[in-house]
Amino acid sequence: MPTTALPDPEERCEAPRLEGCNTPLQNVAPPLAIYIHWPFCRSKCPYCDFNSHVRERIDAARWTRALLADLDRQARLAPGRQVVSIFFGGGTPSLMPAETVAALIERVGVHWPVARDIEITLEANPNSAEAERFAGYRAAGVNRVSLGVQALDPAALKFLGRAHNRDEALAAIRLARETFPRFSFDLIYARPGQSVAAWLDELDEALALAGEHLSLYQLTIEPGTAFATREARGEISVPDDELGAQLFEATQERLAAAGLPAYEISNHARPGAECRHNLAYWRYEDYLGIGPGAHGRVTVLGGRLATRQRRAPEAWLAAIEAADDTAGEAMPVARDTAVAEMLMMGLRLVEGVSRQRLEELAGAEIAALFGPALARLVDGGFLIVDERRLAATAAGRQCLNAVLAALVP
Repeated sequence: MPTTALPDPEERCEAPRLEGCNTPLQNVAPPLAIYIHWPFCRSKCPYCDFNSHVRERIDAARWTRALLADLDRQARLAPGRQVVSIFFGGGTPSLMPAETVAALIERVGVHWPVARDIEITLEANPNSAEAERFAGYRAAGVNRVSLGVQALDPAALKFLGRAHNRDEALAAIRLARETFPRFSFDLIYARPGQSVAAWLDELDEALALAGEHLSLYQLTIEPGTAFATREARGEISVPDDELGAQLFEATQERLAAAGLPAYEISNHARPGAECRHNLAYWRYEDYLGIGPGAHGRVTVLGGRLATRQRRAPEAWLAAIEAADDTAGEAMPVARDTAVAEMLMMGLRLVEGVSRQRLEELAGAEIAALFGPALARLVDGGFLIVDERRLAATAAGRQCLNAVLAALVP
Protein backbone atom coordinates (compact mmCIF):
# COMPACT_ATOMS: atom_id res chain seq x y z
CA MET A 1 0.00 0.00 0.00
CA PRO A 2 1.23 3.56 -0.53
CA THR A 3 2.71 5.02 2.59
CA THR A 4 3.57 8.46 3.80
CA ALA A 5 6.00 9.39 6.55
CA LEU A 6 4.33 10.40 9.78
CA PRO A 7 4.24 14.20 9.79
CA ASP A 8 5.23 16.75 12.31
CA PRO A 9 1.72 17.44 13.62
CA GLU A 10 2.03 21.23 13.57
CA GLU A 11 3.60 21.41 10.11
CA ARG A 12 1.22 18.87 8.63
CA CYS A 13 -1.99 20.65 9.48
CA GLU A 14 -0.68 24.13 8.71
CA ALA A 15 0.09 23.14 5.12
CA PRO A 16 -2.31 24.99 2.78
CA ARG A 17 -3.02 21.90 0.67
CA LEU A 18 -4.60 20.03 3.61
CA GLU A 19 -7.99 21.67 3.38
CA GLY A 20 -9.75 18.65 4.88
CA CYS A 21 -7.81 18.95 8.13
CA ASN A 22 -10.38 21.15 9.82
CA THR A 23 -11.56 19.50 13.01
CA PRO A 24 -11.10 22.12 15.77
CA LEU A 25 -8.49 21.53 18.45
CA GLN A 26 -9.97 21.58 21.93
CA ASN A 27 -8.77 24.21 24.41
CA VAL A 28 -7.54 21.47 26.70
CA ALA A 29 -5.49 18.66 25.15
CA PRO A 30 -7.80 15.65 24.96
CA PRO A 31 -6.89 12.40 26.71
CA LEU A 32 -5.24 9.63 24.72
CA ALA A 33 -5.78 5.88 24.37
CA ILE A 34 -3.07 3.53 23.07
CA TYR A 35 -3.79 0.35 21.10
CA ILE A 36 -0.94 -2.16 20.63
CA HIS A 37 -1.40 -4.96 18.10
CA TRP A 38 0.14 -8.42 18.41
CA PRO A 39 -0.69 -10.10 15.08
CA PHE A 40 0.06 -13.75 15.85
CA CYS A 41 -2.19 -16.68 16.74
CA ARG A 42 -1.60 -20.38 17.22
CA SER A 43 -4.33 -21.13 14.70
CA LYS A 44 -6.74 -19.13 12.53
CA CYS A 45 -10.38 -19.38 13.62
CA PRO A 46 -12.75 -20.01 10.68
CA TYR A 47 -14.91 -16.94 11.45
CA CYS A 48 -12.03 -14.49 11.95
CA ASP A 49 -11.21 -11.72 9.48
CA PHE A 50 -8.89 -9.80 11.82
CA ASN A 51 -5.26 -9.08 10.98
CA SER A 52 -4.03 -12.30 12.61
CA HIS A 53 -1.43 -14.72 11.33
CA VAL A 54 -0.03 -18.13 12.20
CA ARG A 55 3.76 -18.46 12.29
CA GLU A 56 5.88 -21.45 13.29
CA ARG A 57 8.42 -19.25 15.04
CA ILE A 58 8.29 -15.69 16.38
CA ASP A 59 11.36 -13.75 17.42
CA ALA A 60 9.85 -12.12 20.50
CA ALA A 61 12.88 -9.92 21.22
CA ARG A 62 12.84 -8.57 17.67
CA TRP A 63 9.12 -7.84 17.84
CA THR A 64 9.51 -6.15 21.20
CA ARG A 65 12.11 -3.79 19.76
CA ALA A 66 9.90 -3.03 16.77
CA LEU A 67 6.80 -2.26 18.82
CA LEU A 68 8.84 0.00 21.09
CA ALA A 69 10.25 1.76 18.03
CA ASP A 70 6.76 2.30 16.64
CA LEU A 71 5.65 3.72 19.97
CA ASP A 72 8.60 6.11 19.92
CA ARG A 73 7.87 7.05 16.30
CA GLN A 74 4.21 7.88 16.87
CA ALA A 75 4.64 9.59 20.24
CA ARG A 76 5.45 12.88 18.52
CA LEU A 77 1.94 12.99 17.06
CA ALA A 78 0.38 13.48 20.50
CA PRO A 79 2.83 15.11 22.91
CA GLY A 80 1.69 16.21 26.34
CA ARG A 81 -1.47 14.10 26.46
CA GLN A 82 -2.56 12.07 29.43
CA VAL A 83 -2.89 8.38 28.58
CA VAL A 84 -6.06 6.93 30.09
CA SER A 85 -6.02 3.43 28.59
CA ILE A 86 -3.76 0.89 26.91
CA PHE A 87 -5.20 -2.08 25.04
CA PHE A 88 -3.18 -5.08 23.86
CA GLY A 89 -5.19 -6.64 21.02
CA GLY A 90 -4.62 -9.14 18.28
CA GLY A 91 -4.17 -11.78 17.17
CA THR A 92 -3.52 -13.36 20.52
CA PRO A 93 -1.71 -10.98 22.87
CA SER A 94 -1.54 -13.70 25.51
CA LEU A 95 1.21 -15.21 23.34
CA MET A 96 3.37 -12.17 24.14
CA PRO A 97 6.07 -12.58 26.77
CA ALA A 98 5.20 -10.71 29.95
CA GLU A 99 8.51 -8.89 29.56
CA THR A 100 7.30 -7.43 26.27
CA VAL A 101 4.08 -6.21 27.86
CA ALA A 102 6.02 -4.67 30.75
CA ALA A 103 8.46 -2.91 28.40
CA LEU A 104 5.65 -1.38 26.35
CA ILE A 105 3.74 -0.17 29.39
CA GLU A 106 6.93 1.35 30.78
CA ARG A 107 7.67 3.10 27.48
CA VAL A 108 4.18 4.64 27.41
CA GLY A 109 5.02 6.17 30.78
CA VAL A 110 8.24 7.61 29.34
CA HIS A 111 6.39 9.48 26.59
CA TRP A 112 3.24 10.59 28.41
CA PRO A 113 1.81 11.15 31.87
CA VAL A 114 -0.61 8.34 32.67
CA ALA A 115 -3.87 8.58 34.57
CA ARG A 116 -3.78 7.26 38.11
CA ASP A 117 -6.70 4.97 37.28
CA ILE A 118 -5.39 3.97 33.85
CA GLU A 119 -7.11 0.94 32.34
CA ILE A 120 -4.67 -1.58 30.83
CA THR A 121 -6.41 -4.44 29.03
CA LEU A 122 -4.94 -7.55 27.45
CA GLU A 123 -6.88 -9.96 25.25
CA ALA A 124 -6.23 -13.60 26.08
CA ASN A 125 -7.23 -17.05 24.94
CA PRO A 126 -8.15 -19.61 27.59
CA ASN A 127 -5.54 -22.20 26.58
CA SER A 128 -3.92 -23.55 29.70
CA ALA A 129 -0.38 -22.57 28.67
CA GLU A 130 -1.48 -18.98 28.09
CA ALA A 131 -3.52 -18.72 31.27
CA GLU A 132 -0.38 -19.55 33.25
CA ARG A 133 1.09 -16.25 32.03
CA PHE A 134 -1.57 -14.24 33.85
CA ALA A 135 0.55 -13.58 36.93
CA GLY A 136 3.32 -12.16 34.75
CA TYR A 137 0.89 -9.84 32.96
CA ARG A 138 -0.52 -8.63 36.26
CA ALA A 139 2.99 -7.90 37.53
CA ALA A 140 3.67 -6.00 34.29
CA GLY A 141 0.76 -3.66 35.01
CA VAL A 142 -2.22 -5.22 33.22
CA ASN A 143 -5.33 -4.64 35.32
CA ARG A 144 -8.04 -5.93 32.99
CA VAL A 145 -8.17 -9.08 30.88
CA SER A 146 -10.61 -9.92 28.10
CA LEU A 147 -10.96 -13.66 27.45
CA GLY A 148 -11.92 -15.05 24.05
CA VAL A 149 -14.07 -17.89 25.41
CA GLN A 150 -16.62 -17.68 22.53
CA ALA A 151 -18.75 -20.62 23.73
CA LEU A 152 -19.39 -22.76 26.80
CA ASP A 153 -20.79 -25.65 24.77
CA PRO A 154 -18.13 -28.22 23.75
CA ALA A 155 -19.66 -28.86 20.32
CA ALA A 156 -19.84 -25.14 19.63
CA LEU A 157 -16.20 -24.68 20.61
CA LYS A 158 -15.24 -27.33 18.09
CA PHE A 159 -17.42 -25.78 15.39
CA LEU A 160 -15.85 -22.35 16.01
CA GLY A 161 -12.37 -23.82 15.67
CA ARG A 162 -11.28 -22.80 19.15
CA ALA A 163 -8.03 -24.25 20.47
CA HIS A 164 -9.36 -24.63 24.02
CA ASN A 165 -11.99 -26.87 25.54
CA ARG A 166 -14.76 -26.13 28.04
CA ASP A 167 -12.69 -27.06 31.09
CA GLU A 168 -9.87 -24.75 29.99
CA ALA A 169 -12.36 -21.94 29.49
CA LEU A 170 -13.80 -22.35 32.98
CA ALA A 171 -10.32 -22.56 34.52
CA ALA A 172 -9.20 -19.41 32.69
CA ILE A 173 -12.27 -17.49 33.88
CA ARG A 174 -11.57 -18.52 37.48
CA LEU A 175 -7.91 -17.54 37.15
CA ALA A 176 -8.81 -14.19 35.58
CA ARG A 177 -11.14 -13.46 38.48
CA GLU A 178 -8.40 -14.28 40.98
CA THR A 179 -5.60 -12.41 39.19
CA PHE A 180 -7.01 -9.18 37.78
CA PRO A 181 -9.12 -6.41 39.32
CA ARG A 182 -11.36 -6.49 36.24
CA PHE A 183 -12.11 -9.17 33.67
CA SER A 184 -14.52 -9.89 30.85
CA PHE A 185 -15.12 -12.68 28.37
CA ASP A 186 -16.63 -12.97 24.90
CA LEU A 187 -19.30 -15.32 23.60
CA ILE A 188 -20.56 -15.81 20.04
CA TYR A 189 -24.22 -16.59 19.48
CA ALA A 190 -26.58 -17.00 16.50
CA ARG A 191 -24.62 -20.12 15.61
CA PRO A 192 -26.06 -22.55 13.05
CA GLY A 193 -28.94 -24.52 14.57
CA GLN A 194 -28.94 -22.54 17.84
CA SER A 195 -32.34 -21.93 19.38
CA VAL A 196 -33.32 -19.07 21.67
CA ALA A 197 -33.87 -21.50 24.55
CA ALA A 198 -30.44 -23.11 24.13
CA TRP A 199 -28.76 -19.72 23.96
CA LEU A 200 -30.50 -18.50 27.09
CA ASP A 201 -29.34 -21.60 28.97
CA GLU A 202 -25.75 -20.89 27.91
CA LEU A 203 -26.19 -17.22 28.74
CA ASP A 204 -27.42 -18.03 32.26
CA GLU A 205 -24.29 -20.09 32.85
CA ALA A 206 -22.17 -17.24 31.56
CA LEU A 207 -23.86 -14.81 33.93
CA ALA A 208 -23.06 -17.08 36.85
CA LEU A 209 -19.39 -16.97 35.85
CA ALA A 210 -19.17 -13.33 34.80
CA GLY A 211 -17.79 -10.38 36.67
CA GLU A 212 -18.99 -6.93 35.67
CA HIS A 213 -18.67 -7.14 31.88
CA LEU A 214 -19.66 -9.47 29.03
CA SER A 215 -19.22 -9.14 25.26
CA LEU A 216 -21.81 -11.03 23.22
CA TYR A 217 -21.43 -11.07 19.44
CA GLN A 218 -23.78 -12.38 16.78
CA LEU A 219 -21.95 -14.68 14.38
CA THR A 220 -21.51 -13.06 10.99
CA ILE A 221 -19.95 -14.69 7.95
CA GLU A 222 -17.13 -12.41 6.83
CA PRO A 223 -15.71 -12.48 3.28
CA GLY A 224 -12.43 -14.31 2.93
CA THR A 225 -12.89 -16.51 5.98
CA ALA A 226 -13.12 -20.29 6.10
CA PHE A 227 -16.76 -19.96 7.14
CA ALA A 228 -17.46 -17.91 4.01
CA THR A 229 -16.12 -20.78 1.91
CA ARG A 230 -18.26 -23.29 3.80
CA GLU A 231 -21.35 -21.10 3.46
CA ALA A 232 -20.80 -20.79 -0.29
CA ARG A 233 -20.71 -24.60 -0.48
CA GLY A 234 -23.99 -24.83 1.44
CA GLU A 235 -22.33 -26.54 4.40
CA ILE A 236 -23.36 -23.97 7.03
CA SER A 237 -25.91 -21.18 7.40
CA VAL A 238 -26.50 -18.71 10.21
CA PRO A 239 -29.99 -18.02 11.60
CA ASP A 240 -32.23 -15.90 9.41
CA ASP A 241 -33.00 -12.27 10.23
CA GLU A 242 -36.12 -13.09 12.25
CA LEU A 243 -34.38 -15.61 14.49
CA GLY A 244 -31.33 -13.35 14.72
CA ALA A 245 -33.56 -10.53 15.98
CA GLN A 246 -35.16 -12.86 18.54
CA LEU A 247 -31.74 -13.91 19.80
CA PHE A 248 -30.62 -10.30 20.04
CA GLU A 249 -33.73 -9.20 21.93
CA ALA A 250 -33.54 -12.17 24.31
CA THR A 251 -29.90 -11.30 25.01
CA GLN A 252 -30.72 -7.67 25.82
CA GLU A 253 -33.56 -8.63 28.14
CA ARG A 254 -31.65 -11.32 30.03
CA LEU A 255 -28.55 -9.17 30.57
CA ALA A 256 -30.55 -6.12 31.64
CA ALA A 257 -32.45 -8.22 34.16
CA ALA A 258 -29.13 -9.48 35.52
CA GLY A 259 -27.83 -5.94 36.05
CA LEU A 260 -25.51 -5.85 33.02
CA PRO A 261 -27.43 -3.71 30.53
CA ALA A 262 -26.10 -3.07 27.06
CA TYR A 263 -24.03 0.06 26.71
CA GLU A 264 -23.06 -0.82 23.12
CA ILE A 265 -24.60 -3.18 20.56
CA SER A 266 -22.54 -6.18 21.69
CA ASN A 267 -21.20 -5.10 25.08
CA HIS A 268 -22.85 -5.26 28.50
CA ALA A 269 -21.62 -4.03 31.87
CA ARG A 270 -22.66 -2.94 35.29
CA PRO A 271 -22.74 0.87 35.38
CA GLY A 272 -19.17 2.12 35.72
CA ALA A 273 -17.61 -1.14 34.53
CA GLU A 274 -17.65 -0.38 30.80
CA CYS A 275 -14.45 -0.92 28.82
CA ARG A 276 -13.01 2.59 28.89
CA HIS A 277 -10.62 1.92 26.01
CA ASN A 278 -13.36 0.81 23.63
CA LEU A 279 -15.48 3.76 24.72
CA ALA A 280 -12.70 5.98 23.35
CA TYR A 281 -13.34 4.47 19.88
CA TRP A 282 -17.12 4.68 20.09
CA ARG A 283 -17.06 8.24 21.44
CA TYR A 284 -14.67 9.25 18.65
CA GLU A 285 -11.91 10.26 21.02
CA ASP A 286 -8.17 10.22 20.33
CA TYR A 287 -6.12 7.05 20.13
CA LEU A 288 -2.88 5.83 18.58
CA GLY A 289 -2.54 2.43 16.92
CA ILE A 290 0.82 0.67 17.35
CA GLY A 291 1.86 -2.41 15.36
CA PRO A 292 0.97 -3.96 11.99
CA GLY A 293 -2.45 -3.08 10.66
CA ALA A 294 -3.25 -0.78 13.59
CA HIS A 295 -4.99 2.50 12.93
CA GLY A 296 -5.49 5.66 14.97
CA ARG A 297 -7.28 8.99 15.15
CA VAL A 298 -5.53 11.91 16.80
CA THR A 299 -6.31 15.61 17.17
CA VAL A 300 -3.40 17.85 16.18
CA LEU A 301 -3.03 21.58 15.71
CA GLY A 302 -5.71 22.63 13.26
CA GLY A 303 -7.34 19.28 12.65
CA ARG A 304 -7.51 15.52 13.00
CA LEU A 305 -5.23 12.88 11.53
CA ALA A 306 -6.01 9.29 10.62
CA THR A 307 -3.04 6.95 10.97
CA ARG A 308 -2.74 3.48 9.47
CA GLN A 309 0.11 0.99 9.70
CA ARG A 310 1.12 -1.51 7.04
CA ARG A 311 -0.95 -4.65 7.46
CA ALA A 312 1.46 -7.47 6.60
CA PRO A 313 3.52 -8.27 9.72
CA GLU A 314 6.83 -8.94 8.00
CA ALA A 315 6.55 -5.88 5.73
CA TRP A 316 5.73 -3.69 8.71
CA LEU A 317 8.60 -5.16 10.72
CA ALA A 318 11.11 -4.59 7.93
CA ALA A 319 10.00 -0.98 7.52
CA ILE A 320 10.26 -0.28 11.24
CA GLU A 321 13.73 -1.83 11.42
CA ALA A 322 14.87 0.14 8.39
CA ALA A 323 13.63 3.36 10.04
CA ASP A 324 12.49 4.50 6.60
CA ASP A 325 9.11 5.88 7.69
CA THR A 326 7.19 3.56 5.39
CA ALA A 327 5.65 1.46 8.16
CA GLY A 328 2.53 3.59 8.10
CA GLU A 329 0.81 6.66 6.81
CA ALA A 330 -1.01 9.67 8.24
CA MET A 331 -3.77 11.54 6.45
CA PRO A 332 -6.00 14.47 7.34
CA VAL A 333 -9.59 13.54 8.12
CA ALA A 334 -12.01 15.56 6.02
CA ARG A 335 -15.08 17.01 7.71
CA ASP A 336 -17.59 14.73 5.94
CA THR A 337 -15.50 11.68 6.77
CA ALA A 338 -15.24 12.70 10.41
CA VAL A 339 -19.00 13.16 10.67
CA ALA A 340 -19.61 9.74 9.12
CA GLU A 341 -17.08 8.11 11.45
CA MET A 342 -18.56 9.77 14.53
CA LEU A 343 -22.00 8.49 13.57
CA MET A 344 -20.80 5.01 12.65
CA MET A 345 -19.10 4.59 16.01
CA GLY A 346 -21.33 6.63 18.30
CA LEU A 347 -24.68 5.20 17.23
CA ARG A 348 -23.46 1.80 18.41
CA LEU A 349 -23.67 3.19 21.94
CA VAL A 350 -26.89 3.29 23.92
CA GLU A 351 -25.92 6.83 24.96
CA GLY A 352 -25.58 7.82 21.31
CA VAL A 353 -23.65 10.80 19.94
CA SER A 354 -23.29 14.14 21.66
CA ARG A 355 -25.40 16.59 19.67
CA GLN A 356 -23.09 19.47 20.55
CA ARG A 357 -19.95 17.65 19.41
CA LEU A 358 -21.61 16.46 16.21
CA GLU A 359 -22.88 19.90 15.26
CA GLU A 360 -19.54 21.55 16.09
CA LEU A 361 -17.76 18.98 13.94
CA ALA A 362 -20.21 19.27 11.05
CA GLY A 363 -20.56 23.04 11.24
CA ALA A 364 -24.33 22.71 10.95
CA GLU A 365 -27.39 21.78 12.98
CA ILE A 366 -28.40 18.16 12.61
CA ALA A 367 -31.76 19.01 11.03
CA ALA A 368 -29.96 20.77 8.20
CA LEU A 369 -27.20 18.15 8.11
CA PHE A 370 -29.43 15.12 7.55
CA GLY A 371 -32.58 16.64 6.10
CA PRO A 372 -35.80 14.60 5.71
CA ALA A 373 -34.01 11.31 6.42
CA LEU A 374 -33.62 12.28 10.07
CA ALA A 375 -37.34 12.90 10.53
CA ARG A 376 -38.22 9.62 8.83
CA LEU A 377 -35.89 7.65 11.10
CA VAL A 378 -37.23 9.37 14.20
CA ASP A 379 -40.85 8.83 13.16
CA GLY A 380 -40.07 5.20 12.36
CA GLY A 381 -38.76 4.57 15.86
CA PHE A 382 -35.11 4.06 14.84
CA LEU A 383 -33.56 7.26 16.22
CA ILE A 384 -33.99 9.56 19.20
CA VAL A 385 -33.08 13.23 18.95
CA ASP A 386 -33.17 15.72 21.80
CA GLU A 387 -31.19 18.77 22.85
CA ARG A 388 -28.40 16.58 24.23
CA ARG A 389 -27.91 13.64 21.88
CA LEU A 390 -28.64 11.72 18.72
CA ALA A 391 -29.09 8.04 19.58
CA ALA A 392 -30.32 4.86 17.97
CA THR A 393 -33.20 3.06 19.63
CA ALA A 394 -33.00 -0.66 20.32
CA ALA A 395 -34.70 -1.22 16.95
CA GLY A 396 -32.25 1.15 15.29
CA ARG A 397 -29.24 -0.65 16.72
CA GLN A 398 -30.52 -3.92 15.28
CA CYS A 399 -30.42 -2.47 11.75
CA LEU A 400 -27.69 0.11 12.25
CA ASN A 401 -26.17 -0.33 8.79
CA ALA A 402 -29.48 0.66 7.19
CA VAL A 403 -29.85 3.62 9.57
CA LEU A 404 -26.35 4.84 8.71
CA ALA A 405 -26.96 4.40 4.99
CA ALA A 406 -30.06 6.59 5.27
CA LEU A 407 -28.19 9.31 7.20
CA VAL A 408 -24.97 9.27 5.20
CA PRO A 409 -25.82 7.91 1.73
